[in-house]
Amino acid sequence: MAVLRKPFFQLFFNFCFITAVLFFSLQHVGFTSAVSRPSNPRRRTPVAHTREPGARARAPGARTRSPGAQTRSPGVRPRVPGARPRVPGARTRAPGANTRISEAKMGQWKLLLNSTGVVAMHMTLTHRNTVLMLDQTETGRSGYLLRGRKVRGAVCSSSNLHDSSCWAHSVEYDVNANKIRALPLQTDTWCSSGAFLSNGTLLQTGGHGNGYRRIRYFNPCTNRQCSWIQSSNSLLSNRWYASDQRLPSDRVIVVGGKDVFTYEFVPKFSRNEGSFSLPFLHRTYDRGEDGNNLYPFLHLSSDGHLFIFANRDSILLDYRRNKVMKTYPRIPGAGARNYPSSGSSVILPLNYKDGFQKVEVMVCGGSSTGAFEAARGGRFLSALNTCGRMVISAGANHKWEMEHMPAPRLLSDMIILPTGQILIINGARNGAAGWDNAVRPSRQPFLYSPKKKWGSRFSVLKATKIPRLYHSSAVLLPDGRVLVAGGNPNRNYTFRNVAFPTELRLQAFSPHYMDHSYLPIRPSGVSINLEPNRDSVKYGEDFTVRYRIVRTPGKVVNFNIYAPPFTTHSISMNQRMLRLRCKTMIREKSGWTNALLVAPPNPVVAPSGYYMLTVVNQGIPSVAQWLKLDSI
Repeated sequence: MAVLRKPFFQLFFNFCFITAVLFFSLQHVGFTSAVSRPSNPRRRTPVAHTREPGARARAPGARTRSPGAQTRSPGVRPRVPGARPRVPGARTRAPGANTRISEAKMGQWKLLLNSTGVVAMHMTLTHRNTVLMLDQTETGRSGYLLRGRKVRGAVCSSSNLHDSSCWAHSVEYDVNANKIRALPLQTDTWCSSGAFLSNGTLLQTGGHGNGYRRIRYFNPCTNRQCSWIQSSNSLLSNRWYASDQRLPSDRVIVVGGKDVFTYEFVPKFSRNEGSFSLPFLHRTYDRGEDGNNLYPFLHLSSDGHLFIFANRDSILLDYRRNKVMKTYPRIPGAGARNYPSSGSSVILPLNYKDGFQKVEVMVCGGSSTGAFEAARGGRFLSALNTCGRMVISAGANHKWEMEHMPAPRLLSDMIILPTGQILIINGARNGAAGWDNAVRPSRQPFLYSPKKKWGSRFSVLKATKIPRLYHSSAVLLPDGRVLVAGGNPNRNYTFRNVAFPTELRLQAFSPHYMDHSYLPIRPSGVSINLEPNRDSVKYGEDFTVRYRIVRTPGKVVNFNIYAPPFTTHSISMNQRMLRLRCKTMIREKSGWTNALLVAPPNPVVAPSGYYMLTVVNQGIPSVAQWLKLDSI
């Protein structure tokens, strides 16, 4: 036995040694391959030579290339496909690493109306479950003639169809009835801005021409008799491409505008109150690119100061003292993010667990350097495909965390879904904002899950057959669908002989959570129980929400409130979501549950007004109910 033992172990040892050497050699080869080329080359960079499902057919007479070759519109110079270089100084991940999802989770599209009558250049949801849509008044004919309206001494009829003022350029859409009501406008709302006041009235500011300094109000009603009211007061400066943000005081701050480098308030505390200079807007202005800082992104931080992002830079402004409290790092990478580069931005949902103090901003997409001028010359540069996240609140490490989207994108809308995920919808892959300045529509929405592991947060959803480029918009509805409308890269309403005709069709996109298979776990019958003779909840007080779930609820049931935005030009003004604290949940045998919730502590974290309250069970949201927050 002693003689046989030594050869046996020697042979065994040699076998193990050779196996280990071969194993590690193969591992080394595999590792080197993984970092030198993408595991899925087709998704590392956007494919420029194939059309998406349902894409618009090439116009007659347009140049074509052989199958598999890159295609382009007439006058567009070819661009060499290739992986986007790594953004300097930022942690990034290639698009190919993002999450693939099953067909069942890609969502569904539905056509609601063949025509809204007007282009939804601006769109917002009211607490009466109606959606306001506004276009510009200089586009000429729309889908609704305002018969009987007096314009310059004449009555609108079939004899003066050429007069733009005889046509409606705003409508109210009834979500439940799926019907449109025409609304007359007195002045031009082209590229204007808006915000809701605490009583639910929409304050609408600025525009173009006779609307430069105008202030308008719309108080939603249930009898279909309400309409636009133009204020006798005016703004101090022309506010065309300006942004609005509602403040804790129930005033609205109006920032910027074309060739305007100031901000002002509505309403004003006194007649002598003027506008306030903002040198930051001068510094971020690209004259050769039509600004690249118009429609600045505004977000109210947890300390009451105002976060302003323009072009590639951002500051924290104490608007009361007109003092810059902090200058943040520049977002990494070239290009620009604001109009006409037209990226988009949101605040990620705030959470009661940290007292709503952690405020994290996300900025996605935009245009390459020189894209606006290039587009005017017939060259359409690739959009940006990066997103940046940064915590802006005090005490944080203010550094941008960069990620790649599945494809380049601009002219998109970013909507916070009831689940806390971010939907990126509409837009284009090449060009800039402006008439005929963008090509290659982004037909597939992207879903971003903020809490997933970095590098796997994006997924691609079902494509639409309708391109939504310049002057399109999207809003979240109470039932969880996303309403999508608009799109007009033409100077007037043009339906023929152009690459992208004026788009009047109205669609709804239903995310995966709307699927009927989730009915057993979807909270239903949601009601907010208030004290007698009360129509609102005070800050910091307890209130009860009652709902029913057929099956036993999951371990985590969340309660979110959402401030609907005023959307236009890829910016969703005043959009905000907060996750509320639940003290107790008492479930009855019938499946009904009473949850005791705590309202936000003050109007700094949640300005007073109307919010959509949603119960989310196992990632499946209920139909939202309107909750009014008030300090009285």
